[in-house]
Amino acid sequence: MAIGITLLGTGSPLPDPLRAGPSTLVQAGGANLLVDAGRGVLMRLAAAGLGPGQITAVLITHLHSDHLTDLNDVITTRWITSFPATPLIILGPPGTANVVDHLMAMLSADISYRIHHHDDLTDPPVVHVTECVAGMKFEFDEVTVSIDETDHRPVEPSIGFRIDHEGAGVVLAGDTIPCEGLDRLCSGADALVHTAIRADIVATIPMQRMQDILDYHSSVEQAAQTAQRCGVGTLILTHYVPAFAPGEGQDWRDLAATEFTGRIEVGDDLHHVTVTAAQP
Repeated sequence: MAIGITLLGTGSPLPDPLRAGPSTLVQAGGANLLVDAGRGVLMRLAAAGLGPGQITAVLITHLHSDHLTDLNDVITTRWITSFPATPLIILGPPGTANVVDHLMAMLSADISYRIHHHDDLTDPPVVHVTECVAGMKFEFDEVTVSIDETDHRPVEPSIGFRIDHEGAGVVLAGDTIPCEGLDRLCSGADALVHTAIRADIVATIPMQRMQDILDYHSSVEQAAQTAQRCGVGTLILTHYVPAFAPGEGQDWRDLAATEFTGRIEVGDDLHHVTVTAAQP
C-alpha cells in the first residue's frame, strides 16, 4: 500500500517568501499525520487540499521554535472550523505539554472572545498531548507510529517518527545528527524524510551563529549515509539551509548521490512523493 508524503514547508528559521517553515504531511490509510508545524503550515495544508479538522494527529520532533511556530494556529483554527469540535492529538517529546499549556494561556483572551460571541462554541479547544520516549507506538486508522530518540543536542530530548501502513514504512527524522535511534527507525524502511544543511556552504559563512549549526544538523552527505547504511529506498531532503531557488536543487541531489544509491527527492513547498512497500 502506498504512503503519500507532501513537503508542506521546506524552509528553516530564516524567513523565506517562497518556503514555509518545517512541516511534512504523511497520508496513509485514513490518517493525515502532520509532522511539525512551522510558519505558514495551514496555508500550505490548504494548498494540499486539507483543512485543520482533517488532521488525525500532530507529531512534533523537537521544541525548536521553527518547528512549532504555528502550532497555536493549528489549535485555534481546528477549534473554530470543526463541526462538531474534535480533540486535537499531539505527540511530542517530553516538554511538549508545557509548551501547549503556555500556548493555551496565550490564546485565553481569543478563546474567551469566541465563546462569548458564538452560541455554538461553549468550550475551549480540547488538546490531548502525549509526551513520547523511545519505544512507544501508536495506532491511527490501521497506521502505526513508532518513536525513537534522535540527537539534536543541546536541544534535548528530540525524537523521530516511523509511520508504517500495510508493509510500507516512512521515517521522519527532524533535526538530528546521525545516531543509533535514527538507524533503528530506518531499518527496513522504504523512505527517509530528513532535514539537512549544505555544510560545505555553511562552513564558509563568516558568522558564528551560522557556524554553530554545523554540529547539530546532518549535512546532505550524512543524511545520505544514514539512508544508505540502513537500506532505505528513497531519501527525501527538506529544511534546506541555505535554500535553493525554486525549481533548482540538482546540486543537492548530486551531493547526496555521492553517498546514496537509491532514489533522491528534493523540491519546493508542496513537493509530493509516493512511497510503496519494497518487494520481498
